[in-house]
Amino acid sequence: MAIDLTKFERGDSGVTVEEGRLAALQLAQVVHRRRAIILFDGLDSAGRRGALRRLAAQWDPCHFAAHDFSGSDSDRHWLARYWASLPGPGDAALFHGSWYREATEERALGRLTDKAWARRGDEINEFEAQQRDHGTLIIKLFFHVRADVQSERIAARDADTWRRWLVPQQDRQPARDKQMAAWTDLLGSSNTRWAPWTVIDANGDDAGASAAMAAVAAALAKAIPLDPPESADKVVPIGQIRA
Repeated sequence: MAIDLTKFERGDSGVTVEEGRLAALQLAQVVHRRRAIILFDGLDSAGRRGALRRLAAQWDPCHFAAHDFSGSDSDRHWLARYWASLPGPGDAALFHGSWYREATEERALGRLTDKAWARRGDEINEFEAQQRDHGTLIIKLFFHVRADVQSERIAARDADTWRRWLVPQQDRQPARDKQMAAWTDLLGSSNTRWAPWTVIDANGDDAGASAAMAAVAAALAKAIPLDPPESADKVVPIGQIRA
């Protein structure tokens, strides 16, 4: 029997429609051994971390890993640490900041020449095409926030003696206009058929997270079969999925 995504309602268990859909879709992904990469990227203080926490709260932690890379890795090819974090069959890799954030920050800080910047764009598209050719679903969320809302959130974070340490100092250096210029350029060149972007209006905290969850659910529902495998012979026990 196929998964009925319309049946989830708030009941005695307190499960919302959104939570039920995401949990059911992850189960389908795991059983069908599909790989997924989900990027929570975009502007600083746009609510990416909160949205990621909201998704992670609905999913079986045995079948996803969250990654947060800051700065650059100059000792290896710049994509090497992302290669090492790719998901296996039935798993998802969630990136709070990704190869896009690294590239745009380097560009905004003036560390990439025009030639190097163009090469990074080509390498990103080739990297993502390879993942899609390998059967991996790529979901890319760009969290956008207005300048006034961003400034207010950054000020609130910096006033908190604990939260200020969540963001390395170097992440605050590029001016917003330079970041936006780099992002605009890269978004345009990387909005591919096999890995399109979804822009999230993150000016409202809850609305942004809800939009992100809806986008993830829609992408999973479109790409992953909602019917179980045709026969018991094709069902892989959960504990053997990584075998």
